[in-house]
Amino acid sequence: MIESLVLYVPGVVIATALIVKAPTLRRGWDQPLMRAVCTLLVVGSLAVFLSAPPTIVAVNRLTGVVNFSAPLVYGLLTAFSGACIVLILHWSGPPSPGVRRATRLTVAAYGAVTVAIVALFVLGEAPVERLRDMDTYYADTPWIREMIICYLSAHTVGSTALTVLCWKWLRRLDPSMRPLRTGLAVLMSGGVFDLAFLVVKWTAMAAHWGGGDLDYLSTYVAPPLGAAAALLVGAGFIVPLVGGSAPWRDYSRYRRLRPLWAALRGFSPCGMRPVPLTWWSPVGIRLIHRESVIDDGILALVYWFDAAVREEAYGTARAQGRTEEEAALVADAAMLAAACQRRAAADRVGARADDAGPGRDGPYRLDSRPLTELAREFHASPIVAEARRQAAGA
Repeated sequence: MIESLVLYVPGVVIATALIVKAPTLRRGWDQPLMRAVCTLLVVGSLAVFLSAPPTIVAVNRLTGVVNFSAPLVYGLLTAFSGACIVLILHWSGPPSPGVRRATRLTVAAYGAVTVAIVALFVLGEAPVERLRDMDTYYADTPWIREMIICYLSAHTVGSTALTVLCWKWLRRLDPSMRPLRTGLAVLMSGGVFDLAFLVVKWTAMAAHWGGGDLDYLSTYVAPPLGAAAALLVGAGFIVPLVGGSAPWRDYSRYRRLRPLWAALRGFSPCGMRPVPLTWWSPVGIRLIHRESVIDDGILALVYWFDAAVREEAYGTARAQGRTEEEAALVADAAMLAAACQRRAAADRVGARADDAGPGRDGPYRLDSRPLTELAREFHASPIVAEARRQAAGA
């Protein structure tokens, strides 16, 4: 049962990726890239489901052909490898005559390999049903041996190409494209696990041909590696979709604003109560509420801002090599942190805004936006921490 779940769970993940991506695939079906992604997800999910021993038994009984699942799964894995290469060709740049020719050649080559797998199975003899060790059990059987070599070779080429492309893209992508970078990293990890799966398979086969006995590698070590590869490949396609969605962006902003919200929520003007939120409130509503609390807190502190604190923090940041924009951000965060400390101390002794001190001549407006960057410096900058410490000591 556990062995079957190891294969069924990745199949569900890949199928989920297909469902999530379905609207995009439907809109862009006329594009070869979208068709390649769809093919990759469909055949990947089917290959994982059909590789589980209970499914193998069911397919063999349904068709009445012993080991019918072998060419079926091998053919799907070959199609998966071909889809990987087509995906690579279209990821590498805009459609061009060269890319289209290479795509047609890849489809023809992997289609021919799939046909060869079926033909070799028909020519060979595999009378004993094998659920887990088909590769090594028939490694010396004429025609079946060649069928196994065909699928392993095609799969090796496709997996290697996908892994190498993901690595190249990951190195070139701008760090700001975090969802896509994360997706590529997960895809590359899946490719690495797939290559490990292939290395284990080839090692077991080579040992068998050389008279050794490493069949356990193919029977017990390879399946978990293949399942992990399928799981990561499916997740790699889901991550950019989820990470680039509006709800996820709202949640990321909501989470990054927490340091400012925690520091400023106590300074909202008297008489203003926060909007009640439930645990099921949409993240967009939560984000608006958090931003409102922060804005109200900043407005309540304007008479407590100290321009001298800002100037000192700005000079320190510039001396450390920060750009003007970065130094201004740190300076605003330092002034805000100091104002929080001074306002909190004044509240404890009952002081009024008129007694605020350096900022009493009028409000000093913050220049920094977006708030998420201000929150980051407010929480993590050593310069801001020093300004906060000095204000607390004063």
